[in-house]
Amino acid sequence: MPRPHRLEFPGITLHVVQRGNNRQPCFFRERDYYFYVEILGELLDQFACQLHAYVLMTNHVHLMLTPSQAGTVSRVMQSLGRRYVAYVNASRERTGTLWEGRFKSCPVDGSGYALACTRYIELNPVRAGMAAHPGEYRWSSFHCTALGRPDSLVTPHPAFQDLAVDPFVRRQRYLELITMGLAQSELDALRLHATRQRAWGSEEFATALESQLGRPVRIQKPGRPSRNVTKELLL
Repeated sequence: MPRPHRLEFPGITLHVVQRGNNRQPCFFRERDYYFYVEILGELLDQFACQLHAYVLMTNHVHLMLTPSQAGTVSRVMQSLGRRYVAYVNASRERTGTLWEGRFKSCPVDGSGYALACTRYIELNPVRAGMAAHPGEYRWSSFHCTALGRPDSLVTPHPAFQDLAVDPFVRRQRYLELITMGLAQSELDALRLHATRQRAWGSEEFATALESQLGRPVRIQKPGRPSRNVTKELLL
């Protein structure tokens, strides 16, 4: 059965998830995180792709990317995956795959949807029990987004910029959203759409994408995600 075409459009933000094979670690030491970040930065520049939020967990990564052209995110992830696996295999004297198949991705609408996706990504270490607060976790965009620390990887998303004109007020408003967390319905929706690789957003957003692509981009059957889906994308 042929693989479905990815839902990737110029200027439309994607939530990208890539997991270690069999949920095994893909980062083994601090140097690995540094190497991954270095390659990612090079590829963002090379392919003119913007990164708005990220978190590097022990056995998976979440990235929120906006491509300049269709196929840009796929090229970034393919090159990133190949180079990082080659590095890990060489440094650990191992062979074989590191990632669990293809990365998963779903288009994300602007405004509240994009802000929810950003919080979902940056709160990942808290949900995993690895930190009591996202600021305690080193490998995420939270320090840039919420605290204003320079991060050459990150380009603020327009939805974040729209929180306020003043950068200090903007960060304070975002911190308030972080403190509020995410409703269970938002968590379920983010997990379901990422797992099934369908557009997450308003009806107008989905309709516009479907008119461009000529095929459905939304989840057809309403309802809460099944237990299997929630388990598949737990974090």
